Amino acid sequence: MSTTPRRITVTLNATEVTADAGQSVGAVLMGEGIKAWRTTRNEGKPRGLFCGIGACYDCLITVDGQPNQRACMVQACDSMTIEGDFDA
Repeated sequence: MSTTPRRITVTLNATEVTADAGQSVGAVLMGEGIKAWRTTRNEGKPRGLFCGIGACYDCLITVDGQPNQRACMVQACDSMTIEGDFDA
């Protein structure tokens, strides 16, 4: 049995990156050095992973055209499109 994870390709705002199958979207983003991908409505403060277990909703992102997905809870899949404000 192989211990090497299968590699997948996802698109981050039109840029293709590779990741390990089974990672959460949040883990893919953090692996690419992206720590924030949205800002708060009123003060414009950056937000990304906070709790990592789906309780806080700080990590909301658009996945395959579906807004408000929790990056920590969505498993990254091959050919997935992930959109966010990666300059947050």
